Amino acid sequence: MLMRVIFPAIVLLAALNPLVFPQWDAFLTIVFAKALPVIGIILLLQAGQVSFGHAMFFAIGAYTAGFVGRWMGGGGELFLLLLAALATSVVAGLFVGIFVVRYRYIFFAMLNLAFSMVLFSLLEKFIHITGGSDGLRISRPTLLGREMSRANYEFGIYYVSLALLALAIFGAWRLMDSPVGHAMKAIKSNETRVEYLGISPRRTLLVVYVASAALAGVGGALVGVFQGIATPDYAYWTRSGEFVFVAILGGAGQVLGALAGSFSFEFIRVTAAAYLGDTWQLTLGLMLLGIILFAPAGIVGSLVNVGNRWRGRRTREKPSPLGEAKEAVR
Repeated sequence: MLMRVIFPAIVLLAALNPLVFPQWDAFLTIVFAKALPVIGIILLLQAGQVSFGHAMFFAIGAYTAGFVGRWMGGGGELFLLLLAALATSVVAGLFVGIFVVRYRYIFFAMLNLAFSMVLFSLLEKFIHITGGSDGLRISRPTLLGREMSRANYEFGIYYVSLALLALAIFGAWRLMDSPVGHAMKAIKSNETRVEYLGISPRRTLLVVYVASAALAGVGGALVGVFQGIATPDYAYWTRSGEFVFVAILGGAGQVLGALAGSFSFEFIRVTAAAYLGDTWQLTLGLMLLGIILFAPAGIVGSLVNVGNRWRGRRTREKPSPLGEAKEAVR
């Protein structure tokens, strides 16, 4: 029901949003773009692996969009920039993944973090290429060969982000229910038994790792072309921690948790920053503590659990046909 009914309803409401509440377009575009790397984190969590370095692929996607757009002149074409970001993040994910999939748990997380911080340092040091801490400016690309005003461009990129997110959520959902997804869950419970079945845990984890890197790269490219800049902070460890935070917040066991968590995170950050000044980190921290202590399944997972309990109670309360027949005889 979650993916067959609620997910299409959410996509439909999001598609109608610019016609009703256009002031939310910019906010939701960032939410959609940042939900993509979170989906990748959720996929890795199916095997019990946490990556604190996926910000490197986020940065790779953003910088790829900037460099390719500059090379094409005039900002380039949006879909070509996204394809270039997808390609480079896949290559980078394959390169890094070959090393990291050999390790598990804290070693897996820290090795990803190390790669990310190396990239962060390179982006800051090569000032003449990357712009250093000031970042790389990304000119506004064309959309299907058409140059657009800022308002029309934001309108177009909103729907591009929504379409990519919907495709990513559906694809991740199908992947989690595929043999690869079940193998990932089996790796979490007992990796040795998976090897006895003739399945390579490293190869399975590498496939999912590359897919998660691709999602992060496309998400980074979307944020870069929307904001018009790519900075080394995109690769900093706090960005990776943010993705993990959002995955836990939304629900690591549900792919829709990426969208719910991203929306909640950005909404709380914007609202708290507007009304509570520099204490928005405290607000997010308290919320994370509340989720871990009282709703460890996350927002979506908790709602699913409540729905399952409600349906189970109704099933128990509903009289069976045999019981109704006995009452009629009496």
